Amino acid sequence: MRGLRILQGMVLVCILLIPVLIFMFLKSFGTNEYDLPVYFEKGVDNPFQECPSSDTTQHYIPDFAFENQEGQLVGSDEMKGKVTIVDFFFTSCPSICPVMSKEMERVNDMFRDEERVQILSISIDPEYDTPEILKEYADEHGADAGKWDFLSGGKAETYELARCGFVLPTIDGMGVPDDFIHSDKFILVDELGRIRGYYSGTNREDVDLLMLETKVLLHGKK
Repeated sequence: MRGLRILQGMVLVCILLIPVLIFMFLKSFGTNEYDLPVYFEKGVDNPFQECPSSDTTQHYIPDFAFENQEGQLVGSDEMKGKVTIVDFFFTSCPSICPVMSKEMERVNDMFRDEERVQILSISIDPEYDTPEILKEYADEHGADAGKWDFLSGGKAETYELARCGFVLPTIDGMGVPDDFIHSDKFILVDELGRIRGYYSGTNREDVDLLMLETKVLLHGKK
């Protein structure tokens, strides 16, 4: 009997401790900080010397301005003070772009009413993707200019921006859709123009993470 009482007492103590342990866990969890990395704090490697010379200080998105689907210039000036999600695509892409654009629709829906978040989708086939073509594509995906801009600029400037600004591999297909090579990444850029994350735009879980970390960037420690 004595052993049974001891066992019952131990069980009672454990039951009473459960709320205390939960409280301590939640309190500890609440003080944790979700810090996002800052990419390229010591500059970007340039082994093939294809990019302009850079020093070893923090890398920022360089100045650029391309036409959006409404024929308006949009670029780095509009990124200042906002969290920007960027991808590179082209409207005649036969492979990953349709999936990326559908996933970006989810991102657009999530932050449609958040004025501090914008999306830029930059065409790597600007000779074909005129503002008129981009307007049709934007309408198909429910994109409003000023919130989700589809951009096209000069070819040389576009490829330098992709490779040297957003640090993504990009190869010109010379007008042949199957020959273009570009990354499936969505890039998260903070209000200072620093890259804070890369996410696969063809992977739903990765895009979910992008949306979570965008919220962290908006409301958490910078």
